[in-house]
Amino acid sequence: METINRNWRLTVIQFLQMTLAVVIGSFGVIVFFAPFDIAPGGVSGIAVMLNHLIDTPIGLVIFILNIPIQILAYKMLPDGWRVISRTLYILVIYSLTLDIMARYLPTQSVSDDVLLNAVFGGVLEGISGGLAFRSGGTFGGTSTLAIILRRKWGMPMSATLLYTDTLVIGAAGLVYGWEAAMYAILALFLSGLATDYMLEGPSVIRTAVIITNMPDAVSGAIMTRMGRGVTAWDATGMYTKQARCVLYVTVSRSEVTELRQIVTTIDPGSFLVIGQGHTAYGEGFTRPVK
Repeated sequence: METINRNWRLTVIQFLQMTLAVVIGSFGVIVFFAPFDIAPGGVSGIAVMLNHLIDTPIGLVIFILNIPIQILAYKMLPDGWRVISRTLYILVIYSLTLDIMARYLPTQSVSDDVLLNAVFGGVLEGISGGLAFRSGGTFGGTSTLAIILRRKWGMPMSATLLYTDTLVIGAAGLVYGWEAAMYAILALFLSGLATDYMLEGPSVIRTAVIITNMPDAVSGAIMTRMGRGVTAWDATGMYTKQARCVLYVTVSRSEVTELRQIVTTIDPGSFLVIGQGHTAYGEGFTRPVK
């Protein structure tokens, strides 16, 4: 019973996140993109261009263009219905929200600076996309096509999205002019960065690999003074052919200086490599959501 309640709460939270994603994405398109003829990539970009050319409703066009794409996903993917069910929810709400906002929000943007609109529109689009992905859904369109191509033929999603969005932005250059297309490319780039940030979070951890001849002393000091766990394995230096010990430890970003001081003080001849990570799950770090 507890598991059912937990799953139910998780599902409710995910649908609330998807709804929030739709509101943020719609606001970005109506307030920042459409007034300055900035066509975001994918189906949304096509809808913005058609709105400019023949004054069609943006939300309705997005929904109509997605119908054949979602049918294709249902037929070609083994778990097609599960893939598109949440996407359909997002699409319906997104289409309605876009057209409702277009009626009640001011037709003029909050700023006359096209660059600022491209920046803020791209960031909002990335945040909305990241929230949708974290909730198990997408905004459809080229995202759904990318899932199909990745699962069927192993094509990376990033490559698929790059190709399709490039075609849309190229069309935007013909419709609005190449300066507008350049702003669209900027918005697309910022959208990708914001989506990655939403999915992976800020880079708050560091991973350290330590090669030392004093593994017990170094690991003991790290565990005692920093309270961090250490993993060790045996290795062989290929140049010297000598046996060495490799230590692996994960610390927070603020603990890097202390770790470096501990290692170099105990074993000045050690070799220390510090890498960058986003999130760690487990003891002393983030607890995974069950």
